[in-house]
Amino acid sequence: MERVEWPRAILHVDMDAFFVNVHLLENPEDEGIPLAVGGKPGQRGVIASASYEARELGIRSAMASSRALQRCPELKLVSSNRPMIRSCSAQVMDILSRYGTLERMSVDEAFVDISSQKNPSALAKTILERIKDETKLPASGGLSTSKLVSKIASDFEKPEGFTVVLPGTESKFLAPLEIQKIYGIGPKTASLLNNLGVKLCSDIVSIDIQKLQPVFGQYSVRLKNKAKGIDDRPVDPSPWVAKQQGTERTFEKDVSDSTIVEDALLELCTEVSQSIGRMGRSARTVTLKLRWSNFDTITRQRTVPGEIHQAADIYKVAKSLLYDNWKPGKPIRLIGVSASRLGVSDQQKLPLEFE
Repeated sequence: MERVEWPRAILHVDMDAFFVNVHLLENPEDEGIPLAVGGKPGQRGVIASASYEARELGIRSAMASSRALQRCPELKLVSSNRPMIRSCSAQVMDILSRYGTLERMSVDEAFVDISSQKNPSALAKTILERIKDETKLPASGGLSTSKLVSKIASDFEKPEGFTVVLPGTESKFLAPLEIQKIYGIGPKTASLLNNLGVKLCSDIVSIDIQKLQPVFGQYSVRLKNKAKGIDDRPVDPSPWVAKQQGTERTFEKDVSDSTIVEDALLELCTEVSQSIGRMGRSARTVTLKLRWSNFDTITRQRTVPGEIHQAADIYKVAKSLLYDNWKPGKPIRLIGVSASRLGVSDQQKLPLEFE
């Protein structure tokens, strides 16, 4: 009988190499070899998911398929089976929903609130075993008192790992980890923290908040709380929708002409507009992705004061971001656009003044 008192017990489940393992269900002969799901190299495709055998050879998600094959000539590259992926995802979510409030984060990860259950640690282990038994798909899990810590924990012992962070040990668990392990601390925030001598979570906890406030203002308190594992966000059972809608295009040949780039950008913005329109939603933030000929990639985003959904408005924001970060003549390999901070309020048309 578990003696630990759990004020909350939040389980994060993350399916291991999900696209790859779905493929293996129908193609067991591919098990144990370097395998990746992704686009064709001749079409400048990218890797969506890689087996652990492939990862050991340096293959990673978002890597160009052509580069992956150069690095690992024996790599087997296959296309994704979208209908089967959706079906397997539905099976996993159905299992999870039987144990508590479910918050689906994507096709292959979710939070479950099992606070009301006895012996959360044993139950969480049983849930992971049940997923494997019923779907034949491996999963990893993290259990703690918060969503923030559980998500980090689920990534600790992949594949098929299970990490429990007992109540009261959250700060100790996070202390030796690099600050970018914390959700919400991206490269920009990490760089600002590094300038203050902060590299580990323990550094955020120990630094005087007065040194953080000139740089981060009110966010300083949240930074310290995150580094201690303090996160009271509830598991949200509302119907899952994508946190963003986006699309991208890899040019057959690198493009440096502004007319071609603008035409491609408008097409992408139209696709994004149609996607969020079908969802009955509008957006507050537009993100532009650019990949140069040397594979260096940047993303830049802008949040507007109201909600937009029309292609013309999304394009105005994206075009402004484009020319803030690109000079015609510099070759572009890939361009992408996404809309996030999706809302369900009235989709107002904003007279955006971007040149």
